[in-house]
Amino acid sequence: MCSSRQRGLSMIEVIVFIVVLGIGISGLAVIYNQVTLASVDPLVRKQAVAVANSLMEEIQLRPFTFCDPDDVLVFTAANPVACGTQEVIGVEGGESRYAGPRYDNVSDYNGFTMAGSIQDISNTTVLTGYSAQVAIAEASADFASAGGVPAGEALRITVTVTGPANVSVVLQGYRLRYAPRSP
Repeated sequence: MCSSRQRGLSMIEVIVFIVVLGIGISGLAVIYNQVTLASVDPLVRKQAVAVANSLMEEIQLRPFTFCDPDDVLVFTAANPVACGTQEVIGVEGGESRYAGPRYDNVSDYNGFTMAGSIQDISNTTVLTGYSAQVAIAEASADFASAGGVPAGEALRITVTVTGPANVSVVLQGYRLRYAPRSP
């Protein structure tokens, strides 16, 4: 007599396996859904960074001198007192980013904002749903540990861009004063 044993799983074991597997998969699906909802669309962040970089570069390419660049003494003044129009933080002379007279110095951008949409230099909307703001501040003290920069010789530029879903990008950069006859 030969007894043959059957091998395999019983119906109860298969059902328990399916139930446990289903619970595990549904738990993973819930976690995946939460992670996906909480993550920010990378395109929004990339666009915010691109806008902030572009605006930062635009500002840093402007001069930072003792005199307003429209002043005839801009290239010869050895200090702010020697200027006809001394450059200060903020806009002077009714300048704007979009129309003449245009911003012509780093400090002119202090307080500049674009709300709800981003415009290029010709005031054409290139991106909606984003906002940008700029703050310019005296920053000589920021360089104290690096040997120092004389007071009034450095500006800190802070560009903040906010996009959809409250994605916010903040860039900071510096601009040091240059003048042909700086001390």
